[in-house]
Amino acid sequence: MNALYTAVATANGREGRAVSSDGQIDLALAMPPALGGDGRGTNPEQLFAAGYAACFASAMGAVAREMKVDTKDVSVTAEVSIGKDDAGFGLAVVMRVELPDSLAGETGQRLVEATHAYCPYSKATRGNIEVELVIE
Repeated sequence: MNALYTAVATANGREGRAVSSDGQIDLALAMPPALGGDGRGTNPEQLFAAGYAACFASAMGAVAREMKVDTKDVSVTAEVSIGKDDAGFGLAVVMRVELPDSLAGETGQRLVEATHAYCPYSKATRGNIEVELVIE
């Protein structure tokens, strides 16, 4: 891969801080209450969900241009779950893609599937974690 951009961030655990090298991100980190924490900060799952949703939505715009369809009214929500698996902990993702009526049916299905094949986050997770695509 020929890198076009490299993001750099440093964190010191789930109960600390995450800071990007350019200072745009400087966040308190905390365990969510569901995992026994106080929830007084964000957590890696929220950050991953935000990044994946943003990347998927942008990738959808690129795919839509190729398909010659309009995605201005599309919304993408990523739900990232953490839980125990055979090796300790694992992640699962539900990508909820809200499409306008004009993209209902087969066109919308093809768009979402093509986006999942194209999106860098989807490529990174493929074969590693379960990703469910839900079209709404």
